[in-house]
Amino acid sequence: MAGWERTRVYRNHHLDSTRWDAIEARDGDVVITTSYKSGTTWTQHIVGQLLLRDVPDAPPTLLVSPWIDARFQMPLEVLVPMVAAQTHRRFLKSHLAADGLPYRTGTKYVVVARDARDVFMSLLNHYAGYTDVAMERLNDDPSLPAFERFDGDVKKLWRQWISQGWFAWESDGYPWWGNLHHTASYWPHRDLENVLLVHYNDLKADLPAEIRRIAGFLDLELRDDEVGNVVRESQIDRMREVATEREDMLAAFLDGGAKRFFFKGTNGRWRDVLDGDDLALYEEAKRRVLTPECAMWLERGYRG
Repeated sequence: MAGWERTRVYRNHHLDSTRWDAIEARDGDVVITTSYKSGTTWTQHIVGQLLLRDVPDAPPTLLVSPWIDARFQMPLEVLVPMVAAQTHRRFLKSHLAADGLPYRTGTKYVVVARDARDVFMSLLNHYAGYTDVAMERLNDDPSLPAFERFDGDVKKLWRQWISQGWFAWESDGYPWWGNLHHTASYWPHRDLENVLLVHYNDLKADLPAEIRRIAGFLDLELRDDEVGNVVRESQIDRMREVATEREDMLAAFLDGGAKRFFFKGTNGRWRDVLDGDDLALYEEAKRRVLTPECAMWLERGYRG
C-alpha cells in the first residue's frame, strides 16, 4: 500500500508547511502529528522517554522535539542545524494533515487524535490564554490574514470552529486549521506499516498498554520496570512539574505558562457548554468530513 501525496501548502498565522523542505530525513525518524490539543505533547513526552532512555540530562521535550511547521517559532537558520546535530533517534512534531506533510518510507508516523468536542474545550482554554507577545508573533507577517484575539464568545467560536475552515479545502477548524480534516486525511493510511493511530481516550484508559503499543511500533523492547517509569513520568502533574521546574518556555506565549498548557487533561467538559443546536452542528460536520467508521473511532478510540 502506497503512502499519501503531499498536495497542499499550509501557511497561515501558525503554520508554514514548506519548512519541512529544509529538513533532511533520516531513516528511523519519528513524526508525531495531531491537529492540536489532542495529546500532542503527551505523546511526544512518551516517545521521548522511550527514545532517550540512555541520554543523560535529556533536554526538555519542547526543545528536543521541535514543531517543524510552526511559522512563528524557531527560524529555519536555527532549527535546521539544531535538528541536524541531533545524534539520537529524532522525534519531530507536526500539526499538518497528510496532504501537507511529506511522506517518507523510512519515517514512522504517530498520528494522535481526540474527540472533537474535547479538543474544542482544551483549545478554548488555550486560546483564552494567548499573551500580547503571542498575538504579536502570530501576526508579524502583514501578507497573512490576521489571527484575531478571542473575544470571549464561546458559542460564536464553536460555530466558526465546527462549521468553517481557514483553508479553502477545509470545512472545520477556523480560526486555526482543520481538526476533523486532520484525522480524515490519515484514516485511509492507518494500515501502513509506518503509521500508528493513537487515541487520547486510549492513553487515558490504559496508559501502560498504549506505551507498549507505541514502543512496539517503534521497534523497541521494554522491561516492565521501564514501562512503569514511562508511566510515572507521563502523568500530567509530572509533566507540568518538569516544565515549570526548568525555565518555563511557555510563559511568554501563554498566560500561566506550563500550568495553563498542562491544564486538566479531562474529557467530557463539553457537556456543560454545548447545547442541542451546537451538537447538531457537530453531527453535520462529522457527516461532511468523516466516514462513519472514522467518526466512531474518533469519539471512542480503540478501547472505547
